[in-house]
Amino acid sequence: MTSAAAHEGAAGTPAAPSVVRAPTQDRRDGPAPVQAEGGGPVHGLSDEWQVGPDGMRFRAAARVILLDEHDRLLLIRGHDADQPSRSWWFTVGGGIDAGETPLEAAVREVREETGIDLAVEDLQGPVFTRSAIFDFWAQQCRQDEEMFLARVRSVEVGEFSREGWTQVERDLLDELGWWSLDDLERLEAQTEVFPAGLSGLVRGLLPGWDGTTRHLGLGRD
Repeated sequence: MTSAAAHEGAAGTPAAPSVVRAPTQDRRDGPAPVQAEGGGPVHGLSDEWQVGPDGMRFRAAARVILLDEHDRLLLIRGHDADQPSRSWWFTVGGGIDAGETPLEAAVREVREETGIDLAVEDLQGPVFTRSAIFDFWAQQCRQDEEMFLARVRSVEVGEFSREGWTQVERDLLDELGWWSLDDLERLEAQTEVFPAGLSGLVRGLLPGWDGTTRHLGLGRD
């Protein structure tokens, strides 16, 4: 994924007093990628990533636009093991497991990544769909995403939990935080946030979802 570094205290990074940092370590100077016998990186992609006819790994994913009572959006910052000095912000979510519906996957991913328990009935959508092509673990991948909308009360959420994180997530995810849309818009002007134009997309949902799924097309993250 192409992105600029975004971490607290970096020169030019917009102030984000509304962001609540999760107790995670900044690993941008972390270990080099594991090397396979004979050379070449060992990819950290799980079995849900399948190889398509074009040789590119792909998966279906469910993501959640999770808003609190102040219209703040919960985002995660992560980095790639092959480019530890670069990071980006993105919505909560991940791959759809075998036998899961996209809604079930969205609920599970929110619980695993944040500790927040939602029910399928709490989600609306998909409000957006998109495909993204990006480089990860030295490989080009494609992810086909369905994005849902949900609301929680941040005062009832408390601290985020990492108990459901996989080892790969513990290695590559750096922090979680609530972002006001104004702060998010300033962040987008200086670093990478996915999907592109997220603040504007979310503003369009604040009056309420109109029941139409908007297709965002193919992005190159």
